[in-house]
Amino acid sequence: MKILVPVKRVVDFNVKVRVKADQSGVELANVKMSMNPFDEIAVEEALKIKEAGKATEVIAISAGTAACSETLRTAMAMGADRGILVETDVEVQPLAVAKLMKAIAAKENPKLIIMGKQAIDDDSNQSGQMTAALLGWPQAAFISSITVNGDSADVTREIDGGLEKLTIKLPAVATTDLRLNEPRYVTLPNIMKAKKKPLEVLLPDALGVDVTPRLKTLKFEEPAKRGAGVKVADVKELVAKLRNEAKVI
Repeated sequence: MKILVPVKRVVDFNVKVRVKADQSGVELANVKMSMNPFDEIAVEEALKIKEAGKATEVIAISAGTAACSETLRTAMAMGADRGILVETDVEVQPLAVAKLMKAIAAKENPKLIIMGKQAIDDDSNQSGQMTAALLGWPQAAFISSITVNGDSADVTREIDGGLEKLTIKLPAVATTDLRLNEPRYVTLPNIMKAKKKPLEVLLPDALGVDVTPRLKTLKFEEPAKRGAGVKVADVKELVAKLRNEAKVI
């Protein structure tokens, strides 16, 4: 079976994000970019399923500018068999991602789509659910384990009250949580091998998808700076401050 794994190019999680002076977006010039951490976990899990002999091919997919090919090469260096880049200069929002995934799924006929639960830049947490809805497939969001058993998969989900165990029929969509796995280290030999793996470049029009943004961002602002903490002498003073200053009790 085939597994599709969408990956997004984002500002590296170690980088302090800065807002542009005109508040039109965040500063990307000379900023280190990398694969979205949740997507990296998704790639790792897809590779584990393949290594267990339950999948034949792992295909990494990305949508965005030509620079996204670097992210796809990283996925292929990890072990993905090939990549598909949907090249566009416009901002690809969650609904557009879902429509692109539906179109590619119709073309590739996968049994499983594994996605990061959210991207660390917009934190939307929508693409996986929208993809499942458009395809009419079962979904399991926020998974911390998955075991493929023929035409079904046993999953454990992270929920507010603890853990939830489900069995979903394939084809299905699953989104990854942090506790699912630890992504492997990419070695230099594998980086070199990834350069020879096939990378297909498509345009949204070729897939019959309109990726025009539906949402408009008015401006970006830095979070308000927090005031310094204070020390209190005892519980009585703490309660007084909570009641009279913070007014939370």
